[in-house]
Amino acid sequence: MKKELRIFFTAMMFLTRLPVPRFTDHSPDYLEKSVRYFPLIGWMVAAISGLTFLIFNKYISEDVAIAASIIAGILTTGAFHEDGFADVCDGFGGGWTKEKILLIMKDSRLGSYGVIGMISVLFCKFLLLKELPKFTPSLHEPSLNIFYNYRYFLLTLFAAHSLSRLMPVLVMRYYEYVSDPDTSKSKPTAAQKPTFPALLVPIITALIPFAFMSWQFLLAIIPVVYIAFSLAKYFKKWIGGYTGDCLGAIQQVSELSFYLSMIIIWRFVL
Repeated sequence: MKKELRIFFTAMMFLTRLPVPRFTDHSPDYLEKSVRYFPLIGWMVAAISGLTFLIFNKYISEDVAIAASIIAGILTTGAFHEDGFADVCDGFGGGWTKEKILLIMKDSRLGSYGVIGMISVLFCKFLLLKELPKFTPSLHEPSLNIFYNYRYFLLTLFAAHSLSRLMPVLVMRYYEYVSDPDTSKSKPTAAQKPTFPALLVPIITALIPFAFMSWQFLLAIIPVVYIAFSLAKYFKKWIGGYTGDCLGAIQQVSELSFYLSMIIIWRFVL
């Protein structure tokens, strides 16, 4: 149990800025095994974002609450995934060879493609969150419990953050890592392929939120998996595999794809 806790805190330290116990370190062995808890870390990010939304929505407005929840998520992760997405935009937008793309992505400076990509992904995230179904009690079902009133919205956050963090783990399993492990932000986690048994824990964790939704929402998983592996295939075509930045981009695009899929299912399937 102590070892599993240490692995969990390693994942927490790797993916977030949240405080962890002093005994947590960047042990290569624990980092490699920490991928099993990536979706669970997504739960934590969703909980912080969801709580922020509820507080601001109660006292200010829904639009401000959505913006605040996005900012809370960014502060929790230190913009870890957003930074990867921006680097991918710069690399694949400005590079035409494998060497040039990798060189640009390693550059800490943000270019025009990265800025445009970052603005676009945040803007799309705000609009999609605004369009997500938010349960309002009917006259026959009054409730003063704010968690109950917004349960579908909150469950969607939990599902989105956990499922989108599962996608990079799956990509790591089936594609090759191409960047130098000594200079990558994902060192050495991304350099190791998760075993199939190791995938069971993150898969189950990512699917748990769906147990509290209508079964139709499981359909949202299909486009998310398709888009994530389409991105992985695109990365393989250009650079021969993926880098840590590519995994961050996959997480961000998977999250947006899930929100869009949930909206479509809510409006046209249910």
